[in-house]
Amino acid sequence: MKAKVIISDLHLKFAQKPWNETFQLVRRCMDKSRDESKPCEPLVRSLERLQEVFNVSSLSATKSRLEMVAKKQRMGFHITEATCYFTADLFYLEVVLLPCGGVREVKVAPHGGSPVPSESFLQLLRSHNFAGFSEKLEGLYNQYNIPGDGEVKLKLFASLQCLGKDLQQISTLDETSQAFSTAVEVINNGRIGCVIAEKEDCPLIIQFYTNRTNEAETSDLTMTDTERVINAAQVTLGDSDVTRELQMAPVIAQPAQLDPQGFPVFLPLSEVQCETMPAVFLLKLQPAIPVMASFINRIGHVTDVAIPDVGLQWAPLPKLLMRRSSAHIQQEILDEQDATFKVSLPGDVTHSYVLPGAAWKESTHRAAVIDSVPFTHPNHVPALLELLRHQCVINTLLSSCFVSHCEGTGLVCDLHFEVLPESESSFSVTFQPPGTDSLAVLLVNVSDPRHIKCTLYGAGPSDPSMDENLSKVLKRCLSVPVTLSTLYSKLDEITAAPISPSHPATTEAQNDHSAPSNATVTDTSGASTVFSQSASVPEDGFSVPGPACYAVSVSKSELCPEINTSPAVHPYPYTPPVGAFSHWVTSNGQLSDPI
Repeated sequence: MKAKVIISDLHLKFAQKPWNETFQLVRRCMDKSRDESKPCEPLVRSLERLQEVFNVSSLSATKSRLEMVAKKQRMGFHITEATCYFTADLFYLEVVLLPCGGVREVKVAPHGGSPVPSESFLQLLRSHNFAGFSEKLEGLYNQYNIPGDGEVKLKLFASLQCLGKDLQQISTLDETSQAFSTAVEVINNGRIGCVIAEKEDCPLIIQFYTNRTNEAETSDLTMTDTERVINAAQVTLGDSDVTRELQMAPVIAQPAQLDPQGFPVFLPLSEVQCETMPAVFLLKLQPAIPVMASFINRIGHVTDVAIPDVGLQWAPLPKLLMRRSSAHIQQEILDEQDATFKVSLPGDVTHSYVLPGAAWKESTHRAAVIDSVPFTHPNHVPALLELLRHQCVINTLLSSCFVSHCEGTGLVCDLHFEVLPESESSFSVTFQPPGTDSLAVLLVNVSDPRHIKCTLYGAGPSDPSMDENLSKVLKRCLSVPVTLSTLYSKLDEITAAPISPSHPATTEAQNDHSAPSNATVTDTSGASTVFSQSASVPEDGFSVPGPACYAVSVSKSELCPEINTSPAVHPYPYTPPVGAFSHWVTSNGQLSDPI
């Protein structure tokens, strides 16, 4: 009761007072905080909420909002009659105000440089978008928040500027040596992606991957669809427990030239001014990426700088992807627990995808979320981006199966699929083809970011044209459900097609004495499984050649091929996967029942 009386008295006391007096009161309370480096959090939140609902229509109100932004970003703040200064160790930002509270000009000045007008900051403040202004200021603060103090900080800042010049030079050489027709091609295929040049008001950003593949929409990369993602990296500096030799001058030979592989020629570090300092360059990933352990090891081999294991939380790759997907999962899925998802496709078709926890929890398929990658030389960046793109393509394909989580077992789906890992860069999708009691497997192999190969087993004779067309579909849409829907429709058409009069089934069977009546798959134990397939007709490029009625004998060696036998085009080696049917053969040699 006493507390209610106090609150009531406070309401009466301030009912007739203007908002400015309330702001002044809260600000005075903040100034009396015991710890000046950390103001009272409840008071800070109260002032922020007050300012959010208060119209900025005066000089004092604008100054107050800017002061709160400075405190939030841990920056110094100074005010003259009509100018506000945001200060940090290596830069400051100047905001010139109008008497009415509007903003006349915003300038950014790096250490040792002259103030330069910033149109981006100016437009944010003129539109009263203080949240956007604060977010952009945070990025700028992080860019200049270099470890060390005094002379070390200044040397690292100079080294970072030299690195930025080299990366922009690589980007320019890449554009002149390769004919990219769209911005998406630059991002996904450029050796260094799309470089957003470093300016006084903008850090150096490299866009290196986007799941946007529709070339008709590539003229504008400003995406509003949550399913469209651009992976980028901010180039900055970080602490290192071990001293590293860092450049103090550009390392690309001048005039710039390319080697036979199309990479720029770098000067030896012995011919370039360098400094040994306790720091490393960083690619700060935006957003962070789940990366498999084998890829993390390869990153360390490229840079000779290990990614710190401290703080990394290891989990099966699908589990990390599920946490970041739009799938609604009310409770955490255990590592050994199967995860089931359903995907709705055009034509009122629903797929069900099962990812067995026992298969994905193996150590070779465990991953950790990485938010930064350390390196020491600009020639590391192309190889690092290639590895990150490779992982992003794998993540995109697997994530396409995570649309909505099936929490109950009674949900009805038209088609059922099981997704199993085969190697670090390949996985298989097992399903029951239409009109059969057997199983088929689609093996998806991502040998590098630009080469995705689909191979179909158990759904008729081997047809390179079928595999080639499926690969094109998957590469274009980057969606496993869309690709499988296309495949299933084609198989359904083949199964339902009438027998051609020119090839009677009985005549063909009589003429082909070498073909058995049923196809068999025999394993080492001698057990066999029967496969059958109806007649096929050419349709939209998905044709299965052969007679109207046929029998196919598939050997074990054909079902377990060596994947990616052609020479690798990327700078790191590739390990062939295990057999495609290895997860589906039971102890007695028979294929297990369909899902």
